[in-house]
Amino acid sequence: MNKAFGIVNFSGNHIWVEGLQPYRPVGAFSFLGRYRVIDFPISNMSNSGIDQIQVYIRRKPRSLTEHLGTGRHYNINSKRGRLHILFSETGLDHDIYNNDIAAFQENMECIEQVHCPYVVIAPSYMIYAQDFSTLLQTHIDSGADITLLYHSTDDAKEKFLNCNTVNLNKQKGVLSLEMNRGTAKNRHIFMDTYIMKKELFIELINKAHKTSSMYSLADIVNASCEELDVRGVSHRGYFAAITDFKSYYDANISLIDFKTALSLFDDQWPIYTRTNDSCPTQYFEGADVKNSVVSNGCLIEGTIENSIIGRGCVIKKGAVVKNSVILPDVLVGEGAHIENIVADKHAQITHVKEIIADPASPGYIRRDDKI
Repeated sequence: MNKAFGIVNFSGNHIWVEGLQPYRPVGAFSFLGRYRVIDFPISNMSNSGIDQIQVYIRRKPRSLTEHLGTGRHYNINSKRGRLHILFSETGLDHDIYNNDIAAFQENMECIEQVHCPYVVIAPSYMIYAQDFSTLLQTHIDSGADITLLYHSTDDAKEKFLNCNTVNLNKQKGVLSLEMNRGTAKNRHIFMDTYIMKKELFIELINKAHKTSSMYSLADIVNASCEELDVRGVSHRGYFAAITDFKSYYDANISLIDFKTALSLFDDQWPIYTRTNDSCPTQYFEGADVKNSVVSNGCLIEGTIENSIIGRGCVIKKGAVVKNSVILPDVLVGEGAHIENIVADKHAQITHVKEIIADPASPGYIRRDDKI
């Protein structure tokens, strides 16, 4: 699709995933054992025919850049396509000035050099499937200045906190954006996804930069709702926003359910990721696995129930893993029992035999930790 180029935007200062995020950006988080969170927006763009994609990173870039590589595994057109990784170096991790507008301003030359009339902007911390080519055509046909994607939910009091919501009129025109504070059950959650002309995008970046150094793209779009024609389009299907530790845990666990997974995964809409050519998982005598997602390269001797197991994990004899998300290369030793836990990469649980957290507040085992 030569009409549009893609931008995968980073998360704002209002999003912080305790435990995991100090090591890597949200887009680099392991998801469902084999994916990274950023695989979903990039796959959506690739499947939609967008082959010019810019990925913005502002903190801890190593793990994400290693995963993205040249972008060839995302089925991007090898001759004219490009996955361009861009950095924001305007301040510290939590610096209020280190926002997306500052990153766009810093990399303005790269934006101006792309010869596409439209831009599709999607977040790196949300998980959903969407045909952007259809959405772009809807935007063009409507004659709107900006089209925003939103997801309607009836559990906004408990979920999607700190996400923006979209206030709509009867014609699906956007009146304003405001933060979800959990005060209402039914909300239209803004999916941080925009479509607009490249010229308007550049104009908004410059306007935001002149208005306030703290303005984000969402702020300047909200401030422009009265003077621009901003429309909302409803999203259907699975949607998750990784805004805190609990939402990361819940998103992984929810997709163990096959019916839920079918609302995200489709054979005709593949989610690409960097492959790992390890051997199949080995299940030894006495292993008992129920209702779980187990990645390749694992050695399973113990019991696993309602859990996500990443690549290369070892679950020893007599070990029990329940309602947990285990990231790659974790060792759960003999007789250990972990429940309602997120275990980060390379952790070893061998000496402490029982780690059980409250389901409403999952526990975390640090990366490379030995317990």
